[in-house]
Amino acid sequence: MLQVLLVDDEPFILQGLAMLIDWEKEGFTLAGTAANGLEAIAFLEKTQVDLIIADIKMPAMTGIELLEKIRAEHISDAYFIILSGYSDFEYARKAIQYSCMDYILKPVRQAELLSVLNKVKADSTKSLQRREEVALQEKAYFARNLIALICGKFDQLNLEHVKSKMRTEGGIRYIDIEIDDRPEDESGKLLLKSEEEKRQQQRLLYQYCLDFLKQDGWHCIFDVSSNEKDYDIGLVYCDYMAQEAGMDEQGYLDYFLQSIQQRMKQPVVMFVGNRVDDISLLSESYRTANIARSFQNFHVEGMTQRISWYEEQECAEERTLLCKSSLDELIKAVEQNEKERIPELVDSLYEEINRNSLDAKLVSMNIDYLLFQLVHAAQAQDINVNQEEILEFINRNAFDSGTMRGSRMHLKRFAEEYADYLSQLRGKNIRGSVMSDVEQYIREHYAQNLTLKDLGLKYYINSAYLGQLFRKTYGVSFKDYLNNYRIEMAAALLLHTDLKNYEIMEKVGYHDLDYFINKFIALKGCTPARFRKKSRESNT
Repeated sequence: MLQVLLVDDEPFILQGLAMLIDWEKEGFTLAGTAANGLEAIAFLEKTQVDLIIADIKMPAMTGIELLEKIRAEHISDAYFIILSGYSDFEYARKAIQYSCMDYILKPVRQAELLSVLNKVKADSTKSLQRREEVALQEKAYFARNLIALICGKFDQLNLEHVKSKMRTEGGIRYIDIEIDDRPEDESGKLLLKSEEEKRQQQRLLYQYCLDFLKQDGWHCIFDVSSNEKDYDIGLVYCDYMAQEAGMDEQGYLDYFLQSIQQRMKQPVVMFVGNRVDDISLLSESYRTANIARSFQNFHVEGMTQRISWYEEQECAEERTLLCKSSLDELIKAVEQNEKERIPELVDSLYEEINRNSLDAKLVSMNIDYLLFQLVHAAQAQDINVNQEEILEFINRNAFDSGTMRGSRMHLKRFAEEYADYLSQLRGKNIRGSVMSDVEQYIREHYAQNLTLKDLGLKYYINSAYLGQLFRKTYGVSFKDYLNNYRIEMAAALLLHTDLKNYEIMEKVGYHDLDYFINKFIALKGCTPARFRKKSRESNT
């Protein structure tokens, strides 16, 4: 409902205007009345309205003076309608110079009032759409700049734009926030959710984070990960947030997590990267948050941490009761791709764990040490290997088989697959022939639900290594390559067909209209509707 303020020094006119039409039926609510301009100013200083209807001639302050004052002092940007007699026509002409939308001659007729109100509604709808489009573009442009910092590929312009939108005082951490998608029912069976359900929950999580952060909402970013199976929210935490809330860092994040969990009504987890001193170093904190995330996936049942700190994982090697000898033997076998030894070495590790009666927390500590060393092993094979791709491999291959987290079977399978991955990093360059086939397949099936895992199975290549080849060949991740190709196909459909946005969205492989529009803006710099309009205007 649009809020209306009526201003006239004659009470019977105010009463007549209020009774002349059914305001609510027309989409308006009478917010208040005033007898002159001064009363109107006092009202506007306390209450925002969308439309002001004021008489020209009033004591104390005329309608023209009221209009001039609220425009000059930016008291209100509401639509302004003047009530005037025939003899006041020149005054009405002057009012229009001060952004008065229209005038109505007295006595006011119902049809004329309705006509002006319809004009206000139509313009208000267009203005709202324009503001929403500008806000959407601004948010998408900011996200592009922030992601450049997160990925460590940025310049001074990226840095300055991010600093113009968010406060970056004190120490900074990147924090990955996700819904814990691993809860089980009473029988112990994993509860699987559809991709659409996960996306809807991700949107809810994002909105609840924005609600919690309020004016610091720019610190929150939607869908950061390049892994198509992740539904994450990124948070750039700065020390001032906890300080202004009167809490320490741990207390603030506990409160944050508790607040959004209560609204989500399901478990939410945070993975906290290490502290950096400047926003320009954000990529280092992002990298370590991903490591904390990958290690959390290996924690045994009942040991899920709601907030996982990278620093806690990093110091695992220094803790007591580390089965270092057994772990190092297993790591060596994985590095050398000794598949026949891996099962027995995993058995030896678990036997040592059982002999020492290690509890769940200490078992997780040993697994953390193992993962640290395996990440380093991949980097030793190829100094150019992207660490995020390694972590994506760990995430994907940790759970796809459905084996219980923390079990011997789970660890054996993972170690064998990781041994294959390291072997392929050492192997010959197969980029040319395989990537040509993969590229052609994507062009023919881009609208389908394509994943690196599916392509890896089709072309007999480890999915993580295929991800590496994508970055080396095209300079972008598989997810970005697929998204860019889909958007180019959408742009072609916008230019050569009259299909609606939702129809184009479905044809190129998207299932969420808001997500499609955001991705289109990020690549093309404008909404699909504006892209089509600009292209057609340029051809006329």
